[in-house]
Amino acid sequence: MPWLIKSEPDVFSIQDLEKVKQEPWSGVRNYQARNFMWREMNIGDLALFYHSNATPPGIAGIAEVASEPYPDPTQFDPSSEYFDPKATHEKPRWFLVDFKHFSTFKNLIPLESLKSHKILSQMLVCQKGTRLSITPVSQTHYNQVLKLSQK
Repeated sequence: MPWLIKSEPDVFSIQDLEKVKQEPWSGVRNYQARNFMWREMNIGDLALFYHSNATPPGIAGIAEVASEPYPDPTQFDPSSEYFDPKATHEKPRWFLVDFKHFSTFKNLIPLESLKSHKILSQMLVCQKGTRLSITPVSQTHYNQVLKLSQK
């Protein structure tokens, strides 16, 4: 199943992923997004890499799920902004997967282009009020994004 993952490019961009090759997707603190990684993602799944909180926001490339889910180590680190005092090594609350770089688009596909496209306007990222950092993407939407990326 394809996915869409969001990151602010000034924090971690598709270019950063391309440089480091593979990265744990740590710091997710929404239960629904966590459950997508923990229970539904599989090694080899592809994810549209979305630059959020950018000018303009949009899809910048593709990442690939590169690991089975495992406990997010930031939940145990008191110096981390993602520390969770209720999490223990015996009962972790937050899980993540690693993503590896798959491709960087030549041109960003802006959110406005997605919203103005008849089919892509139905993507969750285009819906008002959808703020999840990880969302499933239909195969139809994924294929349309790939077509747009080649233009």
